[in-house]
Amino acid sequence: MKENFNVQFLEEAAEFLDNLEEKAREKIIFNIHKAQLSNNKELFKKLTDEIWEFRTFYNKTHYRLFAFWDKTKEIETFVISTHGLIKKTAKTPQKEIDKANRLREKYFAQLAGKK
Repeated sequence: MKENFNVQFLEEAAEFLDNLEEKAREKIIFNIHKAQLSNNKELFKKLTDEIWEFRTFYNKTHYRLFAFWDKTKEIETFVISTHGLIKKTAKTPQKEIDKANRLREKYFAQLAGKK
């Protein structure tokens, strides 16, 4: 089965995953892979026009990895994961969405600078 998109992790997202216990990290990676193969908003949900989140519930804990789409390459589509958090409230904190937006803007500014 072909993946619908590739996933890349910015440094902060990779560090978030590295600092989790192994079983939680494995479950998150498994769910990201499932999201790549299907259109399941329980696993990958749109939060704003630009920001999405990978969603994992494991061992009574809600994990979120924020992300955005990079469709600048003609052949491949990437989802760039910005950072993660362990969710403690029902509503996603606006400051985390704002942070994902700032990291998105920085990513595209750096990409434009490389051209």
